[in-house]
Amino acid sequence: MRPRSSRRLLLPLLIAGGLGACAGKRSGTPDDEPTLRSLAGREIRVQQDAGIAGSEEQAIAAYRKFLEVAPGAPQRAEAMRRLGDLEMESADKRSVEATATSGPDYRAAIASYQGYLKAYPKDPGNDRVLYQLARAQEQGGELEVALKTLDRLVQDYPQTAYRDEAHFRRGELLFTVRDYAKAEQAYGTVLAGDEEGPYQGRALYMQGWSRFKQGRLEEALSPFFGVLDLTLGDLEGDDDLDSLADLSRADRELVEDTFRVASLCLQNLQGAESIPAYITSDVRRGYEFRIYQQLGELYIKQERTKDAADTFGAFARRQPLHAQAPVLQARVIEIYQQAGFANLALEAKKEYVDRYGVSSEFRRANPQGWERAQPLVKTHLAELARHYHASAQKSRSTADYQEAVRWYRSWLESFPTDPDAAANNFLLAELLYEDARHAEAVTEYEKTAYQYPPHAKSADAGYAALLGHAQLEKKAPAAERPALQRAAVASALQFAKAFDGDPRVGPVLSNAAEKLYALGDAEPAAGVAQQVLDLKPPAAAEQRRVAWTVLAHTAFEQGAFDRAERGYGEVIALTPEKAPGRGELVERQAASIYKQGEQARAAGQSREAVDHFARVATVAPQSTVRATAQYDAAAALIGLKDWDGAARALEDFRQRFPTHPLQPEVGGKLAVVYVEQGRWAQAAGEYERLAAAAKSPATARAAQWQAAELHEKAAEKGGSRAAAAKAYETYLKQHPEPLEPAMEARYRLARIAKAEGNATRELALMQENLQADQRGGTARTDRTRYLGATAALALAEPSLDAYRKVALVEPLAKQLKLKKTRMEEVLKAYGVAANYGVADVTTAATFHTAALYQDFGKALMGSQRPKKLSKAELEQYNVLLEEQAFPFEEKSVELHEVNARRAAAGLYDPWVQRSFAALRELQPVRYGKVERSEGVIDAIR
Repeated sequence: MRPRSSRRLLLPLLIAGGLGACAGKRSGTPDDEPTLRSLAGREIRVQQDAGIAGSEEQAIAAYRKFLEVAPGAPQRAEAMRRLGDLEMESADKRSVEATATSGPDYRAAIASYQGYLKAYPKDPGNDRVLYQLARAQEQGGELEVALKTLDRLVQDYPQTAYRDEAHFRRGELLFTVRDYAKAEQAYGTVLAGDEEGPYQGRALYMQGWSRFKQGRLEEALSPFFGVLDLTLGDLEGDDDLDSLADLSRADRELVEDTFRVASLCLQNLQGAESIPAYITSDVRRGYEFRIYQQLGELYIKQERTKDAADTFGAFARRQPLHAQAPVLQARVIEIYQQAGFANLALEAKKEYVDRYGVSSEFRRANPQGWERAQPLVKTHLAELARHYHASAQKSRSTADYQEAVRWYRSWLESFPTDPDAAANNFLLAELLYEDARHAEAVTEYEKTAYQYPPHAKSADAGYAALLGHAQLEKKAPAAERPALQRAAVASALQFAKAFDGDPRVGPVLSNAAEKLYALGDAEPAAGVAQQVLDLKPPAAAEQRRVAWTVLAHTAFEQGAFDRAERGYGEVIALTPEKAPGRGELVERQAASIYKQGEQARAAGQSREAVDHFARVATVAPQSTVRATAQYDAAAALIGLKDWDGAARALEDFRQRFPTHPLQPEVGGKLAVVYVEQGRWAQAAGEYERLAAAAKSPATARAAQWQAAELHEKAAEKGGSRAAAAKAYETYLKQHPEPLEPAMEARYRLARIAKAEGNATRELALMQENLQADQRGGTARTDRTRYLGATAALALAEPSLDAYRKVALVEPLAKQLKLKKTRMEEVLKAYGVAANYGVADVTTAATFHTAALYQDFGKALMGSQRPKKLSKAELEQYNVLLEEQAFPFEEKSVELHEVNARRAAAGLYDPWVQRSFAALRELQPVRYGKVERSEGVIDAIR
């Protein structure tokens, strides 16, 4: 049968008031306890028709009157049935309102229904009349008569809509009169009907009771489990029945009763052994543990201790990975302890920790259930360990010691971070020491002392470990003792570190220092020496001097130069002024400081490096490493861009250590610093010094060039142009080759000349550059060509100025010829520049050429007019001038367009832009849309 919601079990109770009562009140005998209670206490609400004033009594009287006066009326049948229903409703109402001394009277309703059946025995709707009649008889206390009526109903109308309820009521009545076999049949008929019907759950429950009353216990369990399927099948959780939130009170009572009677059945069969045969579905496996639990609790109530323990244990063995297995197994231990069965309880505890311990399969299969089981695992492990520890101390038996060790180790593996772990670890170590297992004892003592948070036994465990080491050394062969002694020293140092306030620390450290000295281990000896220095009261001066010396040397070798510096400082303070070797100590201290600077520099901590290098001069001013430290400080300051500090350090180094091997490098660094400070002239001077001292021609050339550029930069900031010009002239004199920088130097000199207003000098330099490039041959570069083109463009300026000075005035023919001649000279000069093919020079030459044509056309139009021309002649003259000027304007447009088209190739420099501006003026219709021109150019790009 398919499991259904447990709420469906309540439907019979909720609708019984509308459908009829199931049974009368039973006696208080044990046989009566399991039956359903009478349903007579239900409340019935009859909604009155608000539109008609009246009462049930008036309606009943009216129907009776109608039946008396109209014996042959066609409505007689309906009136008789309606009369019975009204009398039934009236009796039900009186039943609700009944007092202790008066009750409902269903005789009138019974008589009406019986009269109807007599008058209309073949009416198709008589199943309803029989149903109502049986209900009235049952409510009136005529149980046997009601049973016969129900029998007639189901016999005459097997497919009636009241079928399931009728059979259920028959079962209730039969159960009440103790006819359990027929009651079982009646319930079975209900169960064979509609699986979704409201009587299924109760019918199952009562079918089980019917079989139970017949002594058919195995058969009774099937319907009882069916009830549990319905009520518990949809529920989740392992809580007690009282705590299940989704179980209503009525369902909870039903489940408790079902478990009680099912446990009685199992008890009278084979107990827990009978359960597996009924666990036939996932639903039942979901509440299987409850079956064992309820049966076990029944045995406890019956004081059957062994049976109860076996029942709880049976589930844990059958379902070892179930979340409730530890809970039921724990009940086994509890039962044995309460009953005083100590040995059985001890074995049950072993079984519990084996099944649910840290290495158990249960942990991997059911992590949540395992977590819940751990408190008891911890308790039982502790009890087992204490039990066998006490036994071992009494018996001194190795077997008992081993068993106790086993349980202590199991406890510690399971709960390594528990607050009691340290105490249990100490007991384990004590147990091992007692059994003369000293190596194992040392391991556990040290673990107890150092691997747990501080506790009451920490120091005792650490000292006991040293005693264990002593025992191991005593028994070991000579070849093995050095390794054991080192282990003992390590333990001693750990003890001293962990328990520095313990009174045993002094003897422990003394012993450790002696062992390390005998072993020749300098570095560990230094560690002990440090602890000697920390002792209170302090050690003697000589002892502290030796200790500081060991510490300083060891730290220096390890690269711990800060500690080395401190150590050497302490040693120097403890060493007399005239003592041999004091100077060497000073040098070692200075080296320690310098090494700290190197470390900081390597770590990218430049500021710290500077501080360390600077401290050498303060702490050890006469040391040999001081000069190097100051130079390195300057270099670090450069890296920090602390130009002022770097300048001071380098300038001081130059004066203080004039013969130092690093002096040649000072100038280059000072030059860099001066550049960064914006001290261009000083920087230029350093580069000039470098150029003069350089052995490599390339280095000298580069330095001289840098000096010239810096002088030029200084001039831009208000310095001397003469110094810049001199530097470039020096460069040209000393380095006429290669071609490109030489031309660049002339170009820079030309700019200086222009700035000073020396146009003659400027043009002469430009002429030299043009000639140098033209004669350059294979030495020419893009830059030389550019400089040559620039020079050619600049050399056109004098021709352009000469052209502009020619005015078209009378005598016009002479002036016109002169202006044309000058124009040809300008065009030729711009042609030279344009022929270089340098983009911005070409665009400039193109623009200037176009402008020249445009200017010439304008000059024609603006030329002086001949005198004494009539108006008509003047007009004709002007027309002729326009015709002469127009070709020049067209040529200007053509050249500007050449420039403009270069924008499509991505060239849009200021000269191209100026050509566009000229075109907008010359041809405004085509080029006047300024707002679109840039977009067009972008599109062309």
